[in-house]
Amino acid sequence: MSSAQKQVWEGAIPLQIHLHESEVTTLPPPPPALVLAPRIGYLPLLISLVKPHFSSTLPPGLDAVWFDYKGLPLKWYIPTGVLFDLLCVEPERPWNLTVHFRGYPSNVLLPCEGEDSVKWSFINSLKEAAYVINGNSKNVMNMSQPDQVELWSSVLNGNLEIYRRVASKLKLGTSEDEYTENVSSVLIKSPQSTGDADVTGQVKTGRIPVRLYLWTVNEEFDDFEDAPQIDNWDKVSYINRPVELHKEDGKYFSLNDAVKRILPEFFPENSFVIEGNTNINQSGEEGERSSDPGSSCNAAEIAEIKFVRIQGIEPVLDIPFSWVVNNFVNPEYFLHMCVCLKVNANAVQ
Repeated sequence: MSSAQKQVWEGAIPLQIHLHESEVTTLPPPPPALVLAPRIGYLPLLISLVKPHFSSTLPPGLDAVWFDYKGLPLKWYIPTGVLFDLLCVEPERPWNLTVHFRGYPSNVLLPCEGEDSVKWSFINSLKEAAYVINGNSKNVMNMSQPDQVELWSSVLNGNLEIYRRVASKLKLGTSEDEYTENVSSVLIKSPQSTGDADVTGQVKTGRIPVRLYLWTVNEEFDDFEDAPQIDNWDKVSYINRPVELHKEDGKYFSLNDAVKRILPEFFPENSFVIEGNTNINQSGEEGERSSDPGSSCNAAEIAEIKFVRIQGIEPVLDIPFSWVVNNFVNPEYFLHMCVCLKVNANAVQ
């Protein structure tokens, strides 16, 4: 296993979790709970740690636990690390969240029954990824019950070795790295370079399952602390699109190429036909209406990539995309990418 994969699995975010003031029944109010949350984990999996901390001060009634950040209910099926990368443009440590045990916002969040809901959401995503990669999901659907239990347990416990052993049976390998010895030279290149450099190694043609969280801004900002905040899920487009890898002799397919292929609405010169289903969901909830973020823009629209954040880092845009996939993919085989675009308002008619 690579050191990058190991760091992804060991990555965690320090959380400071406050009980919402409307649910405090004691004086003084309880202190916040301090939790180290795995990046590849999900917020409902923290309930067993958080609930005992606040149990003595909760009002009577049935629990329906949910979290918010600055008043924004947090979608439980999005990995914790992705939520942090998307909502904290200027990283906040510890990340201050509020927990609620009452008043579940069912108009914003899908129902969640704790770990069982998270597990089945994970398995469904794994099936979806398998379909993108292999054209079917039968290997996931035919997993034995012991393998399914062991796979989920490895995710819960952050055990990469066990996960790799069980996941190897699914035969979901995606691609080979397009380069082997030139990592350092690529990483230190300017983000403005074209990505046409010669590389060592080869890459297979393949389809990569990508979940991209798109946030567009019209105003310019140089420092992340000046960036406008996401205070409503309507500002985020939740995009599922496979990326097709094509090998060209002497060139590699870069992260920059991948972003532009996923978003031909904003980069029409990179437009191409995507095989399979295309799903752009403006609100991020499964089953709600789909919306194309570029549907109101003409072909002349120009956008600038302000940042791409994956697993808490912002890789240079000319890094080979196959390396990003092989090292930064989440356990359900989706690559989660948070992308902020500066859109030229003059191009919108």
